[in-house]
Amino acid sequence: MRNLKMTLEFDGSRYKGWQKQGDNDLTLQGKIESVLSKMAGEIVQVSGCARTDVGVHAENYVANFHTNCHLGIEAMLDYLQENLPEDIAVKSMVEASERFHAAYNIKSKTYVYKINNNELRKVFNRKYVYHTEIKLNLEEMRIAAESLVGTHDFQGFATVTPTTKSTTKTINYINIIEKNGMVEIEVNADEFLWNMERIVMASLLDIGEGKLKIEDIETLLTEKTESKYTLMVKTKGLSLRNVQY
Repeated sequence: MRNLKMTLEFDGSRYKGWQKQGDNDLTLQGKIESVLSKMAGEIVQVSGCARTDVGVHAENYVANFHTNCHLGIEAMLDYLQENLPEDIAVKSMVEASERFHAAYNIKSKTYVYKINNNELRKVFNRKYVYHTEIKLNLEEMRIAAESLVGTHDFQGFATVTPTTKSTTKTINYINIIEKNGMVEIEVNADEFLWNMERIVMASLLDIGEGKLKIEDIETLLTEKTESKYTLMVKTKGLSLRNVQY
């Protein structure tokens, strides 16, 4: 049996996240499995590198599946190009080792949050960019970001459940880039707790808008209980940018 690794790009606007929900084809996993199963003439199960929330996008999402299908990779890519909806694309596919699993042995993931900080909204990127006309204090955001980089207990920046094994994670870097009023917050970490990327992004955004102070970020880092600060950024501006193995 072959194990195939795919890199996907998708617009998550109309999907209920990655994870399949019963026979719900309004998930990315469900839609992709349906097309692959028709192609292979057998039931195909797809494993993804991350669960994404409703509306989250991906630039380079990694997934894998096992199949007995004898089609060549180019023929498979042609089939997927023809039969997947226009908001999902398979960018590449390669033969992987039998033991490869998209969710295992991940060294880090990178998420990016895109913000339009111009006065006017842009019609053609409205599904992919969050708009705020409040002039962001990027210097304050970068100072706050520096305090988040490193290994910390991120319990104050996550939704913690009884199954959470550890809330200590490492953020490797946070880049905050601005060009022509368009701002990107890029966060790379070894692992993200549930909602961690959305709460980290929201806290930095609130720093930029003057709703939080840098000291508040430091307080959230030192709290040993789940944060009372539960604001999360809207998913339309959030994308999974890269996964490193």
